[in-house]
Amino acid sequence: MIIVWILGGVLAVLILWFIGVFNSIVVLRNRTQEAWSDIDVQLKRRYDLIPNLVETVKGYAKHEDSVFTKVTEARANAITAEKSGNAAESAQAENVLTGALKSIFAVAEAYPELKANDNFAKLQDELTDTEDKIEASRRFYNGNVRDFNIKIQTFPNSIAAGMIGTKAFELFEAGATEKETPQVKF
Repeated sequence: MIIVWILGGVLAVLILWFIGVFNSIVVLRNRTQEAWSDIDVQLKRRYDLIPNLVETVKGYAKHEDSVFTKVTEARANAITAEKSGNAAESAQAENVLTGALKSIFAVAEAYPELKANDNFAKLQDELTDTEDKIEASRRFYNGNVRDFNIKIQTFPNSIAAGMIGTKAFELFEAGATEKETPQVKF
């Protein structure tokens, strides 16, 4: 009789532990998905600003067509990658787009009258603000991914996570171009 009570108690503890781990995994998964959604919102804002920025710069720098083509292609590729839902693919495409945007601002440096243009200045400020928000959203997402992955990979939680088929999320990582030291030339 005592053995039955002991086994029943152990079983109850295991069930309560499993429920607790399951619920915490669900909470962390939802937070991570929400963080990805925050990135998505900022990326959409960026995608909306880019055509306006390109058109403003085009008016001043008509012979810089290759820059505009690269930015337009990078934007299209980033939108496609973002729709795929693959974090690694999206990160790579976003890194290419970031590099292309840097080239637009480099073109702007060559045209003082463009830099003085109010529309360009406002768009540049908006884009800079958006880039800052994207960076903050990436950090928030990566923090949630870290917490989620630690939760499902540590023992004994890994047992419960394996039983329910939980997979780790991928971090949103900077590309090679973003890791390079920028060259400052006067």
